[in-house]
Formats: sequence, C-alpha cells, structure tokens
Amino acid sequence: MIPLKNTATRSSCSIPSLFISLSILCILPISLFFFRSSPTPLSLNPQINLQTSPNFIKVYVPNLPRSLNYGLLENYWDLDSDSRIGSEVDNQIRKTHIGKSSKNFLPYPENPIIKQYSAEYWILGDLMTPEKLKLGSFVKRVFTAEEADVIFVPFFATLSAEMQLIVNKGVFRKKEGNEDYQRQRMVLDFLKQTEAWKRSGGRDHVFVITDPVAMWHVKAEVAPAILLVVDFGGWYKLDSKAYNESSSDMIHHTQVSLLKDVIVPYTHLLPRLPLSENQKREILLYFKGAKHRHRGGIVREKLWDLLINEPRVVMEEGFPNATGKEQSIKGMRTSEFCLHPAGDTPTSCRLFDAIQSLCIPVIVSDNIELPFEGMVDYSKFAVFVSVSNALQPSWLVNHLRSYSYEKKDRFRRNMAVVQPIFEYENGQPGGIGPISPNGAINFIWRKVHQKLPMIKEAIIREKRKPPGVSVPLRCHCT
Repeated sequence: MIPLKNTATRSSCSIPSLFISLSILCILPISLFFFRSSPTPLSLNPQINLQTSPNFIKVYVPNLPRSLNYGLLENYWDLDSDSRIGSEVDNQIRKTHIGKSSKNFLPYPENPIIKQYSAEYWILGDLMTPEKLKLGSFVKRVFTAEEADVIFVPFFATLSAEMQLIVNKGVFRKKEGNEDYQRQRMVLDFLKQTEAWKRSGGRDHVFVITDPVAMWHVKAEVAPAILLVVDFGGWYKLDSKAYNESSSDMIHHTQVSLLKDVIVPYTHLLPRLPLSENQKREILLYFKGAKHRHRGGIVREKLWDLLINEPRVVMEEGFPNATGKEQSIKGMRTSEFCLHPAGDTPTSCRLFDAIQSLCIPVIVSDNIELPFEGMVDYSKFAVFVSVSNALQPSWLVNHLRSYSYEKKDRFRRNMAVVQPIFEYENGQPGGIGPISPNGAINFIWRKVHQKLPMIKEAIIREKRKPPGVSVPLRCHCT
C-alpha cells in the first residue's frame, strides 16, 4: 500500500472550525469503509437477514477423486447392512429406496451415530450448487486457487472413518490394512503437491473434522489448517500426573485454536418444535443417554447418582435407535430443562436436540466451546453451571426451581429465534440447492470469514521466518 502524504503540516488554513470540518471529512470515509467491510454482529433478533450483508467469502474446491466424498456414500449404501445400534433405519432404506435413487443424489446416512456429524455433506452440497441457485448464500465459489480466500477440502472424513469402523474396526488405529488411513493419506499427498498448499502451508485450507475420530492418523499434518470441529475435546491430552481436566498438569492443546478454527453445530436428530406448538411441561429436568463415559464424562455418572431420586427429574439410560428417538422427543418436549453434562468430549448433539425441542439447556461442562459465539448469546436461552456447583447435593435442582415462569418463557422465545441457525438440511436431493440464509452453513462461513485476517497474518509471518525457526506454539493456541 502506498503511504498517504501528510499535507496537514503544509495547510494554510488556520480557522479552527474549518480544521474540524476537514478532519470529519477525512475520518468519515474511513469510518464508512470499516463499517461496510466488517460483518455485522448478529444477536437474538427475529429479523436476522444475511442477504443484506455486502460481504461474501470466496472458496475454491480442489478436484479430489470422487472416491473421497460422494463415492463413499455409494460404498455405504452398497453395504448389505450395518449391524451397529441405530442402523435399522438405514438397513430399511437400502431395501426400499436406494435402488430407485440416482447415484448423483444419494442421501447421507440416517444412523444417528453418523448423521450427527453430517456437516461435511451439507457444506459440500452448497458449494456444488450452481451459482444461479445460490440464493442468499454467503459463499461464492471460485475456480482458481489464486482468487480464493480459502480452499475447501471436499473429503468426507467422518464417513470415511465410520466406513472403516463398520467394515473392519480392528485395524482402525493401525495403518496397515486400514482403508480410512489410505484415504487420509491420499488427501494429504494430493494437497501437498499443489501450489496452494505450498504457498500457505495449508493454513488457508478448510477441513471438516466433526467426528472426534476422523482423520485420526494425520491430525498433526492438518493442524495448521482451518478446522471445522464440534469441539476441541479430541485435540488435547493430559499429563500422566493429571487427575482431572482442571489439573495444572494438563498439557494444553496446541493444534486447535479459536483464532483459526470454527466450532460448528452437530446435526440435530430430533424434529423442530415450533413455539406455537409448545405445551405445558411437567418434568423439571430431563436427561437421556449413557450413564458411563470417559475422561470429563465421569462427571455425568456423579450427577446421575445425585439426581436420580429427585422429584420431577428424569434420568434415562438410552441408545440412539428408533425407540430411543421417540423417548427423547417425548422427554424433551415435556421438560422445562434438559441436562447437558460432558461426555467423552465436552459437547454432544443432545444440546441441539434440546434447542429444537425448546427445552432449556442446562450446560455442566467447564471446558465447552459453542458454535457461533459472538453471533449468538447463549446466556439468553441456556443455563450454565460449573461442575463444582452441580456436584453439590440438591444445589442444581434448587437452582432450577428458582427460575420464574416469565424467565423460562423468555428463554424459550429466544430459543425459537435461534432454532434455524443450527439447521443444516435444505431438503434438496444430495443437499445440492438453495440453503436458508439464516442457517448453519452461512453462519459457519461467516465465522471462517472472521478468521481470515489472523490466518493471512500467520501465512505472512511464516514466510519471513529464517530457516530453522518456527512460530512459537503460543501463537497457535488460546
């Protein structure tokens, strides 16, 4: 950029009012520039409309082999069956519908174990949509890497991992005989040969890694990139001396950061309940899921024992099958509050099912990261409780009983406003077609857009480093 010459010192004007007027005229265009070029923060406003924003993000999609995305869907539906819990619905689809479907528009699996991570399918579907149909989209697809803001990697990492777990779980953490590892390697080997990757070290590449076990073998290699993840739970480890996640002996994660990565919603599994259909709720607090979890999820077991005998509290052991889904719909729609303790990772799709059910989330997870913070104020419709308070006998139920009817009603009204923000599905075959301007995909890209200045700075800083010098790890983590 050419520096502006300072002409103020040579000005012959000495009248104060004229000086002030000229100052205002100089400042005003700059102010207007920043006002127009920065994304407007979104709040809980029913009139949210992304179409009014003049901004968009330019995305290039490299031509990876079809076997790494839609070809994986073909492989999934070609399976005779999946014996895991929750697969009954997909086994039925194989028998009745898939033979009649075009291979160009195959659905994503309905098995809850896989469906909750379906962001990869819907984001790519939007990018594959012809420009004339992209009404209200925040993304503009470009066809050369040089003109792009970011490079989207069209790899169905979750589906790849889940396919390996179905076909041969025994080799999942090995490399030999592991088709998922071979696909991960194919993706990275392809990208590292491109000029775009060499130019940025992969920092401007976007990977969807929603399943905590996706891309397990190459996490260190994709760490510099922009990662779309549901939380950071699978990206850090504890020192052997650490007894809990709050220990000072924790080795903090250095591969993920809110400076560059984006927390995205799980795909909700329960249907949306409109505010107009909300009924009286008799249950105070509801939870359905597995009692025993690992790592931070041990808090869940302690909470279970504290709450199981409390009046108007329902704690149910459940599984993600058709019966469990119907029980969850009924339980969440008849409860005022829904409990959300950490599981194996700090979050779960249960939170987004509660939002769609207008059941006020009670979040007991000290290390949680949430989608779209800064755009969405969760404190307007969710209750946050520290683990230490929640584990005091009777503290949690007494706290929830203190909420007035008016405050609970206000929480539900605010929740009804944000329900669309956590919606991926567009009802289009293959996910290819117009999306909601106020849906999850646009909000994800707006978040990526916010990260661009830091990402560009990191790329430039890396280029000027002398050989043998690396960027300090503190610059990669928060």
